[in-house]
Amino acid sequence: MPGNFLKKLIWIVVALGAVALIAFAPSISIVRAQQPTGSIPTVTGTPPGPRVTVNLDLEFVNVRSGPSSFYYPRIGILMRGQSAPALARSDDGQWIQIRYAGVAGGIGWVFAANITLSSQSLPIVAAPPTPTFVSTPTINPTLQAAFVPAVTATGLATFTPAPPLEEPSFSDVTTQPAAVPLGLVIVGFGFVGVLVALASLLRGR
Repeated sequence: MPGNFLKKLIWIVVALGAVALIAFAPSISIVRAQQPTGSIPTVTGTPPGPRVTVNLDLEFVNVRSGPSSFYYPRIGILMRGQSAPALARSDDGQWIQIRYAGVAGGIGWVFAANITLSSQSLPIVAAPPTPTFVSTPTINPTLQAAFVPAVTATGLATFTPAPPLEEPSFSDVTTQPAAVPLGLVIVGFGFVGVLVALASLLRGR
């Protein structure tokens, strides 16, 4: 009997717990999503303006403060394939003005032969004033005298012409024939020699 009573007690507790769970459980609300009303605005992009692109056969190009590589210093570079907005061109058409951030005024110049321009319709602007140097470098005269020897200007040597050559003069000398022919004298000396030789031989015998 105690076992049956215990089972009934357990069932009563379970039933009470189920009733309490149902009574105190929060109600589930159904949330419905609200649909937006009205039209969605269409986003349209602004077409890009003219741009310059560094030619692929160059590693980089110089960006200068003006349209000249002699009068204007370099203010930066653009790498191979890099692009920048094009603003204007020089009056001779050889330089393109670009938007270049990071410098005073945000403007630079590149040589037109080193870049590819997406549009040829660019306004022509005048070149900016050439920069003036703060000071002109000078050489210290003391150092110049110490390392650069002074050169004294000397005139060229005076040219003295050589004395005129004296041409030898030849006189016509006619030789007089000898009274006795030279051949006859030689033959006479030879004949005398033969006689002397014969006399010597005969005496020796």
